[in-house]
Amino acid sequence: MELELQKQIDELKAKVSRMEAGTKDQLSMVIFSGDLDKILAAMIIATGAAAYDMKVKLFFTFWATAALRDPKKNVKGKNLIEKMFGMMLPKGSSKVTLSKMHMAGMGTAMIKGIMKKHKVASLPEMFKIAGENNVQINICEMSMNLMGFKKEEMIDYPNLTVCGVATFLSDAQESKIQLFI
Repeated sequence: MELELQKQIDELKAKVSRMEAGTKDQLSMVIFSGDLDKILAAMIIATGAAAYDMKVKLFFTFWATAALRDPKKNVKGKNLIEKMFGMMLPKGSSKVTLSKMHMAGMGTAMIKGIMKKHKVASLPEMFKIAGENNVQINICEMSMNLMGFKKEEMIDYPNLTVCGVATFLSDAQESKIQLFI
């Protein structure tokens, strides 16, 4: 009995060692929400991790993809549904709103004012900081297709890739930390 128990313990130790060997000092995060406060939280965590020399890979999907649209870019060749999604969803990180206490725009304006007063970087500034710190942003291709977004209308960002969920799963599998916001 003791011999069998020791064998199981040894097998578990070997399995843990193999799992630890496959992980990197990396953070992989799914950003699903298109709400200002949630994207801010994600970007604060991402830039904080990058400041600690962690590799950071963000996977923007569904509603969060709208925050990556460049308000200065207009793309031709969209069908009616794609145009409608484009009009209904925020165009860029400065247009996303709070998840709670939005109050017809007053809450969002108030939090932006408080952030400025306390010298907290705005969401566009956080994207700039993230880019300067080699944070990888991956945009879900399926979400872009569903919402009618084109790569040409996304922000100019140094480490931006359009990819599928398999890329996120591969990144997450080798990451020490995985988050979903």
